[in-house]
Amino acid sequence: MSKTVREDIRNVAIIAHVDHGKTTLVDKLLRQSGIFRENQAVQERVMDSGDLERERGITILSKNTAVNYKGTKINIVDTPGHADFGGEVERVLKMVDGVILLVDAFEGAMPQTRFVLQKALDLDLKVVVCINKIDRPNARPDEVVDEVLELLMDLGASDEQLDAPFLYASAREGFAIMELGDEEKDMTPLFEAILKFIPAPEGDPEAGLQMLISTIDYNEYVGRIGVGKIDNGRLALNQEVLLMNHHDPDKRSKVKISKMYVFDGLKRVEVREATVGEIVAISGISDISIGDTLCDPDDPQPIPFQKISEPTISMNFLVNDSPLAGQEGTYVTSRHLRDRLFRELQTDVSLRVEETDSPDCFKVSGRGELHLSVLIESMRREGYEFAVSKAEVIYREDERGRKLEPVEIAYVDVPEEYSGAVIQSLSERKGELQGMSIGDDGICRLEFSIPSRGLIGYRGHFLTMTKGTGVLNTIYDDYALYKGDINYRQQGSLIAFEAGESVTYGLFSAQQRGALFIGPGERVYAGMVIGESAKPEDIELNICKTKHLTNTRSSSADEALTLTPPKRLSLEEALEFIDRDELLEVTPKSLRIRKRELDARLRKRAAMSGK
Repeated sequence: MSKTVREDIRNVAIIAHVDHGKTTLVDKLLRQSGIFRENQAVQERVMDSGDLERERGITILSKNTAVNYKGTKINIVDTPGHADFGGEVERVLKMVDGVILLVDAFEGAMPQTRFVLQKALDLDLKVVVCINKIDRPNARPDEVVDEVLELLMDLGASDEQLDAPFLYASAREGFAIMELGDEEKDMTPLFEAILKFIPAPEGDPEAGLQMLISTIDYNEYVGRIGVGKIDNGRLALNQEVLLMNHHDPDKRSKVKISKMYVFDGLKRVEVREATVGEIVAISGISDISIGDTLCDPDDPQPIPFQKISEPTISMNFLVNDSPLAGQEGTYVTSRHLRDRLFRELQTDVSLRVEETDSPDCFKVSGRGELHLSVLIESMRREGYEFAVSKAEVIYREDERGRKLEPVEIAYVDVPEEYSGAVIQSLSERKGELQGMSIGDDGICRLEFSIPSRGLIGYRGHFLTMTKGTGVLNTIYDDYALYKGDINYRQQGSLIAFEAGESVTYGLFSAQQRGALFIGPGERVYAGMVIGESAKPEDIELNICKTKHLTNTRSSSADEALTLTPPKRLSLEEALEFIDRDELLEVTPKSLRIRKRELDARLRKRAAMSGK
């Protein structure tokens, strides 16, 4: 087999912990490579194309782009930083020959830095380290370089990988430098480092075709689009190839390439032929999946694909059956819900959807609360109306029949005065303190090993406790022995007693019982949760009652009653708040928490029987 090295191509992924500046860096590389016209209006973080990505400031799906520098085409993959989207990172690394590891000059190596770097080292990829945000106040680039070198040694990097080049940059300001103190001009040093240190792809263009599908995109007009790198051989329009899967020997079908694209900036450009080392997108194959290989029919050799991390958390998605069902959503039936959930599986490899005994209920499993909340938010924006249950962790059993549960490592950065309260609250949730250090700036870093279920519903409580100053990062560690029961919620719920419209008079007396989630003039129904009780037990209230009019009292006296503004819960806060006997009703316009059993008598009967 005669291997050819494609010196005119580099394939590189940008990996980092969340919020360390990956997408901003890609932005600047695109701008400085001349992709955009001088007068072209381009939004910030142009790679985060989804509405949800732009609003939350996070990358959810990995994105492909390409720039040209000195006659070399650099294919760049922007990857997510959140642990919940780790499945995305794992698979796109199969397409590249090297990675740019981005590390914040202030925060240093964080949990996800370790996770993504481990994946890159396992695949024997070349690493270029870029210390970003060196213009930040309190930046400590020299210390961060030592942290990264320590991390590389911890992860068992080879001598060659330990010899990784280090650059310093400010993605926001658009410059990179080789040594601290160099002139801060532009991104040229980073472009040069990619050409010099990232290996060019190689393969045999005359051998049988091998192309592993690493990402699936979906388009309403052309259906599924497979993206991958050609390892060997050539691919041409109308070529007949064999679609196979190394891990599924039964999958073997002859298909034809009807359309093929390469990446140029943010565009996909149609091409007639591509060869070794090029990252291409193909459409026209309806059952193409991640992990499939396109092979030569005369010499079929599918490529092995790494195992995607298993889901650790699940929740039920149900057809909405509340008294207000079907009034705000476009898609409300079980068929709509089923089709949409199974469609999500086409592009999200870390998700699992299972049918249950009930045709109106589907069990959806994912990598974490954020993973599932992004799916819920996407669906409600598309016009779906449904209900979801509380997130539950997925348990396993070991060979001795003992119950195992997923455990995470939590890294907490808080001002020293809050450290005692945080340690106590995480210990109550079965967390074990593994390490503690205090920096010169008075920030206390805590490291906990904690069951995943101990973190469900914790973030909102944590932010309140630290007055918004704490930072909590978690990463999945492993399965461990069940650590015992956890008392999730100290407070009960305030529940509407009857259907109707909330009025000021009813709410005024209700607000003395706890924090309300709704204001006057909102439609409610019996069994709907309207607030958080100040006591541990649930309380039923009539918030639709009006003051009886008599000769001595007039309805205008209502205007003198002052209501505390209601606490409006975001989707994440609502998912954190709901208890096991509650559901969250999700519609394009509203989020309503309700009891699973709306009838108060049936609820009491269930509680008495211990269900």
